[in-house]
Amino acid sequence: MTRWHVEAVLLDMDGTLLDTEQVYLEASIAALNALGYHDGVVELCHAMIGIPGPDNERTLRDHFGDNFPLVEVNRLFAAKTAEILQAGMPLKRGVIDLLDAIDAAGLPKAVVTSSSRNTAAEHLRLAGIDHRFDAVLTRDDVSRAKPHPDLYLLAAQRLGTRAPACVAIEDSNPGVAAAHAAGAITLMVPDIVPPTDRSRATCVAVLPHLDAVRELLGERLQLASPT
Repeated sequence: MTRWHVEAVLLDMDGTLLDTEQVYLEASIAALNALGYHDGVVELCHAMIGIPGPDNERTLRDHFGDNFPLVEVNRLFAAKTAEILQAGMPLKRGVIDLLDAIDAAGLPKAVVTSSSRNTAAEHLRLAGIDHRFDAVLTRDDVSRAKPHPDLYLLAAQRLGTRAPACVAIEDSNPGVAAAHAAGAITLMVPDIVPPTDRSRATCVAVLPHLDAVRELLGERLQLASPT
């Protein structure tokens, strides 16, 4: 099997490292339902997965009209999210073993997320993995977030390399589009929304979980297995 030339690993946060997309989906639907919005809400919330919050706010206004009570929806969303996360910040399967294997290979790694800087810092802290990364790139670091490539290009630069020499691990179709557009070796581990045909065509592989990612990287990069 051909080895990849990889100098860094770039990882999405929500839905990839942290099992938060289901939390956000549940909180979004609950907030909209509480204010009387029901028709098409589930499909609309699915379409917003992987998209930065400000872009989703515009989507909601476009969909429901100028009188949409955005402030109240955001308040209810935040309250429901906090309620769910009182039980702790859940990690996706295989996170720790993957991070350990990347460390053992001596590769730098960065979080590349559509979340805000404050949210990313708090959620990584709650999950106990905030110290595991050489850089954390958020939507606050660029003028164009995912699905544009800017975050991935900047993340590679921060780690002293170029995107084509990076493996990018994503769960969402917008994230895959961003990583691929940057030229990264893109792997997808779908979370809630399945991969589109375009995502399947642009990914090197679509994998069921991060343990499978670690196994593939072990083959292509000769990563050590966890002890």
